[in-house]
Amino acid sequence: MTREEQLAMTARRLRELRGRRTLQEVHDATGIEVSTLGNYEQGIRIPTDDNKRILARYYGKTVDDIFFTSEVHNS
Repeated sequence: MTREEQLAMTARRLRELRGRRTLQEVHDATGIEVSTLGNYEQGIRIPTDDNKRILARYYGKTVDDIFFTSEVHNS
């Protein structure tokens, strides 16, 4: 997978997982800056390993589920 494909996949998954929550709500729960979350969801940046773990825990998924598998299965 190219870097561009990985960015696009990550962005799509994070937007899907966030659903109707605002970026501010995710920030309040995770401590990740709103602008950083926005960059992840726009496909501008890939999350750091620490932020991958934080987001996976917040969304109740594994890091692999969100960032490395072909589909996210919402429970």
